[in-house]
This record gives sequence, structure tokens and C-alpha cells, in this order.
Amino acid sequence: MQLNTYLHFDDNCREAFEFYRSVFGGEFAWVATFADGPEDMPSVPDGEKDRIMHVSLPIGDSVLMGSDTTSAFGPPPNVGNNYSVSVSTDSRDETDRLFAALSEGGNVAMPPADMFWGDYFGMCTDRFGVNWMLSCAAG
Repeated sequence: MQLNTYLHFDDNCREAFEFYRSVFGGEFAWVATFADGPEDMPSVPDGEKDRIMHVSLPIGDSVLMGSDTTSAFGPPPNVGNNYSVSVSTDSRDETDRLFAALSEGGNVAMPPADMFWGDYFGMCTDRFGVNWMLSCAAG
């Protein structure tokens, strides 16, 4: 299992991650905009399609990840709720177990399901207001 930090931005994710790359070095493992999303993804306004849907920057044994928000997926983040703890698990069963425990008494944003990028993935906020992303690589 691996824990990583996932940061949420309001249209300045690209700028922030270029800064983090200049500080920590390395290269982005993956960068995609909302324009790169699948056809069945909720419609993103044309003026927001160039926002970052996902970026990952390996730093040592961890990965700093991030994305911009769009009006199609809710309000912009506020300082204090602009992060998630991302947990990469070894199995779907472990993902489901952790998701059930963390979401109990909290809020389910996206139940675990197969995603277009290949992972089994879900998002929730626990009863203490901490945002969680849980995923298991396909395979």
C-alpha cells in the first residue's frame, strides 16, 4: 500500500506543478487535460477543457498528484479542502474494505468502479472532513 498527496486547484494546477517540478526535479509521469477525457465523461465547458484533469510528479518513493476543478464537477476548492490523501492498494477487496470504513459516517463522492484509465477507483470524505481517493491498478 502507498499513500500519496493529491492537490486540487482552480485553473492554476499547471503553474503549480511546473513550480513543484522546478523545486523537486524530475519529469511528470502523466499529464492530461479535460479535453483528453473519454467521450462519456460529463461535459466540460469549452473554456475549461485545457485545465489539468490529472498530473503526477514522482518525488522519491512517493508521487505528488493534482488536478484543476471545472464547473462541470462542482465548486472550486477552498484552502483547507484542496487536497486528498490518495491510497494505492494491492487489491479490489482491500480498496472496497478501506473505502467502506473511511466513508462510514462521511460522504461518498464516487463509489469504487472501473475507470477509463484502467484503475478501480473511488473517492469519499471521512467523518472528520478529510478527502480520500482509493485505487487499485488494473491487472
